[in-house]
Amino acid sequence: MVALAATASLAGVCRAKDRLVFDPPADKANGKHIVLISGDEEYRTEESCPMLAKILSRHHGFQCTVLFAIDPQSGVIDPNNNKNIPGTEALADADLMILSTRWRILPGEQLQPILDFLNAGKPLVAYRTATHAFRNDDHYGGYDWRNFGVNVIGENWLSHHGKHKVQGGRGVIVQANADHPVLRGVRDIFTTSDIYGIKNLNEDEATVLLRGAVTETLDPASLPVAGELNDPMMPLAWLKSYQTEQGKPGKCFATTAGAAVDFRSRDLRRLIVNACYHLTGTKVPAEANVAFVDPYRPSFYGFLGEDYYPNRKLRVEDFELGKSARTLPDPIRVGRELFEGN
Repeated sequence: MVALAATASLAGVCRAKDRLVFDPPADKANGKHIVLISGDEEYRTEESCPMLAKILSRHHGFQCTVLFAIDPQSGVIDPNNNKNIPGTEALADADLMILSTRWRILPGEQLQPILDFLNAGKPLVAYRTATHAFRNDDHYGGYDWRNFGVNVIGENWLSHHGKHKVQGGRGVIVQANADHPVLRGVRDIFTTSDIYGIKNLNEDEATVLLRGAVTETLDPASLPVAGELNDPMMPLAWLKSYQTEQGKPGKCFATTAGAAVDFRSRDLRRLIVNACYHLTGTKVPAEANVAFVDPYRPSFYGFLGEDYYPNRKLRVEDFELGKSARTLPDPIRVGRELFEGN
């Protein structure tokens, strides 16, 4: 039993069947704890969150806990089940939350640690569907969960700004903020997921780092479309403050990029890593190491029906250190030569 525990600590493997915990190498440990919460049925955050956690832990010294949407009967990872993400109590000692859920309706005992985290004014990184992270209508804890997006991140779900699965997006650095630490080493971000529409973000109070140019196709070499679709370009990544009614002020970094396939872009991975350094009060490296720890071959995004996840039978153990989960072939396979192995 002692040998097994030691192995788990050294290898960073799953300590419980409902979550992953990755401990950093002893010589790199920075004392910071990040909790990554996956749970969306479209963009495969069950694949991207473990990948990011491995990078943050092994290369950058963060302790990382990864949570999943899990079917309570089978124990299978199933984001179509929007009512169960066990392990949110891990947020109690977290220094940072990374959130990318989609319209979750969680029970009070799972929402309470999230609410406590927000009331404490702790920082978070939010990507893609975190603009519409929750769908609770019960105002649990006196909080308006349906408007979490606009109140914390800066926007609720609004629209696809461009043709979904037809037009991609390219990050364009806002020159006035080009020297911001979160942009260190970030040069070119291309996303096969489209740009989201943004209208509620108060740009006088937020720091917009990137705007998103809608591109003609999903090929990374495609050009921005001409005309009013890119005039003006939507915000793609920004920093802003937030505060709950009963809580302390906190900081949020958000990007509407973040399908699992988008993270084939090393610069998008670096953007997230840089934000983690910045929000935990740690100096951002000149060019953060974002090499994949384990092979990363993400599934393409989309809705695949109620039977997909039960039939796929993914479990938490499939994402342990040293493992790469079984993934779906990319039906489009564009730009593979530019992204594979990055």
